[in-house]
Amino acid sequence: MMLMREFGVEPNAEPVRETVALVQANCRWEHAGQLFFAGEVEPCINGRTVAIGAYFGVAVDDIVSRLLGEQLADGGWNCEAENGSLRSSFHSTICVLEGLLAFERATGGSRDVVTARRRGEEYLLTRRLFRRQSTGAIVDADWLQFSFPTYWHYDVLRGLDYFQATGDLPDPALAETVDLVRSKRRPDGTWSLENTHRGAVHFPLENGDGTPSRWNTLRALRMLAWYDGNR
Repeated sequence: MMLMREFGVEPNAEPVRETVALVQANCRWEHAGQLFFAGEVEPCINGRTVAIGAYFGVAVDDIVSRLLGEQLADGGWNCEAENGSLRSSFHSTICVLEGLLAFERATGGSRDVVTARRRGEEYLLTRRLFRRQSTGAIVDADWLQFSFPTYWHYDVLRGLDYFQATGDLPDPALAETVDLVRSKRRPDGTWSLENTHRGAVHFPLENGDGTPSRWNTLRALRMLAWYDGNR
């Protein structure tokens, strides 16, 4: 369902509505048997579930309320918060931000949702999307490699694609990361698949790491069109 959303499937097409109804009635999380659109306990999972529900017209207000209550003091989210973590995770935060943005688009959102989303954005921006706030060091070199599908994983292209999706004017803190994306453009104008994540493959999308990637190219081009068009 996440892939269907990213590919832009028509959410009101009859086969899609039938699929959504079947998922809504029958799919449950392994955690405690929760119904799919009731969500689970991890913010990264719940953020993605909100994005799916919002796109396909399923009410996910209860999950959104839970996410608002789980935002950490530094502005982001972390799936390890239930185990005592007080610091946010880039992975969890990007999943929640994408979900909240989709929820806003579908429902109009609320002041609380917008405020939480802005705080989450600031968490990423103050770290320039990939650096430690304390030292400026790169948090994880893998985040500089572009993946698709991303599943729950963060990387800087996913972060930039989120900011592009907001439609806001580009923040100056994005400049370094945008330059990184430009530097990775291949001579043929495409971008490569660089870091394939483990996960269920329902049908192959690309030809493997090191080869041109349709989806990385699409996301890079639309991000650059947004960034350059608003400078």
